[in-house]
Amino acid sequence: MPFNSIFAWVIKKRLHQIELFRKYPEDVQHELFEKLIEQGVQTVYGKQYHFHQIQTYSDFKELVPLNNYESMKPWIDRLMEGEQYLLWSQDTKWFAKSSGTTAERSKFIPVTRESLEDCHYKGGKDLLALYYENFPNRKLYKGKHLIIGGSAQVLPVADDAYQGDLSAIILKNLPWWAEIRRTPSKEIALMTEWEEKIERMARSTIEEDVYIIAGVPSWTMVLARKILEITGKSNLREVWPNLELFMHGGVSFEPYREAFRELIPFDDMHYVETYNASEGFFGIQDVDGSNELLLMLDYGIFYEFIPMYAFEETDSKIIYKLDEVELGEEYALVISTNAGLWRYIVGDTIHFTSKTPYRFKLSGRTRHFINAVGEEVIVNNTDYAITQACSKTNALIREYTVAPIYMDGKTQGKHEWLIEFDREPDDITRFMFLLDEALRSINSDYDAKRTRNLALGKPLLRILKPGSFDAWLQKKGKLGGQHKVPRLMNSREIVEQILQETEFETIDYA
Repeated sequence: MPFNSIFAWVIKKRLHQIELFRKYPEDVQHELFEKLIEQGVQTVYGKQYHFHQIQTYSDFKELVPLNNYESMKPWIDRLMEGEQYLLWSQDTKWFAKSSGTTAERSKFIPVTRESLEDCHYKGGKDLLALYYENFPNRKLYKGKHLIIGGSAQVLPVADDAYQGDLSAIILKNLPWWAEIRRTPSKEIALMTEWEEKIERMARSTIEEDVYIIAGVPSWTMVLARKILEITGKSNLREVWPNLELFMHGGVSFEPYREAFRELIPFDDMHYVETYNASEGFFGIQDVDGSNELLLMLDYGIFYEFIPMYAFEETDSKIIYKLDEVELGEEYALVISTNAGLWRYIVGDTIHFTSKTPYRFKLSGRTRHFINAVGEEVIVNNTDYAITQACSKTNALIREYTVAPIYMDGKTQGKHEWLIEFDREPDDITRFMFLLDEALRSINSDYDAKRTRNLALGKPLLRILKPGSFDAWLQKKGKLGGQHKVPRLMNSREIVEQILQETEFETIDYA
């Protein structure tokens, strides 16, 4: 039997299991909860918080505290120093540098063999399974899979213990069935110098028969343009005739959609979104053309949800399990996992669009927001606004970030947008008008504060020279992999740093 046929058979078998948690989500989560507690009883953490007394979810809420990274860090530090069985019942020797921070101090998330195999690798297989469900009889396994991963640095803990981007940890431990179809070589994929890495990735893959690309949209665009520059081709299908799928995550795809349409101008090119963080693989787009993600319920992750109206980090009194959530309500995501994260607040916010099955949309961050005057702007608001403005002015963006200018006795409050364009708008004043109007249309609080410019003035735009965001990330030691500049910040710290280090043009359409 051809290997592609065997692979398709395995995929179809997995689809039956996915259908089980679509139909019986609460049962699957309850069974998983019991297994996690059984493992947790054997840990130092479990002994400290009396896991042996946990019989019900109510017991769990009463006995086990909510955690953020700061409260988990002492435990993780001890793991990185070589202690074992602190948070999980098996060895923990890998640590994923969090993609969700650009702070001076990196976060390191524990990764266990169980979380790799039962969560992250399972997510990769399920992504293909759900794609096959939408497009039967595809032959994806005939071609190569181009994976744009990060780099890994070895920790002086043991020969097989190390830290790095989650994508790098995944690459270093890939099962054989995935490794034989992956490109480029591990030597290139795990390089730390990103300028050279992009060059070598491009030159080593242009002769391959690539069917699938997986990566963060921004770095994938950089690689794609390098490939077109080297080959002289006008689009990626001229390089890879069988390319049909881009699996993406990390940031919203909407601001990049038109740019990818120019790179691959074909209607039969497909895009599948995932929600795969260092802490776990949480969601996959299971319906073609949808912007909703299916919550993956059998990956060794037990979910809880804090409504954002009641959110107090590590001290929230109102928290729900899966069967208690409401559609449309904004929730902070809380997880307990087979990597030893217990009641851990991820820092992302979601809202559910369906409960049969459970589908959701990412809406922002618990900390990445702007609320200078009560406008409560979140990331999906700004992604929508910039997508609308770009679409109507023929613009393409590379990156953006936004921060407030706080009002004082002399200065009116407003939002300051730092944007690096791949193609500038054909009318920059109209672009800013459309951006502002789109944001007003999707966020009633912002609209109220903008009314007659009473609380917020018109937004200010700084057009940054090409490479400005990458230069800032490089100075912070964060260039490459899954690292990114936060879209929104309620403080001006990062914006001020970037503006001090780059050239820019100011557009104030007031």
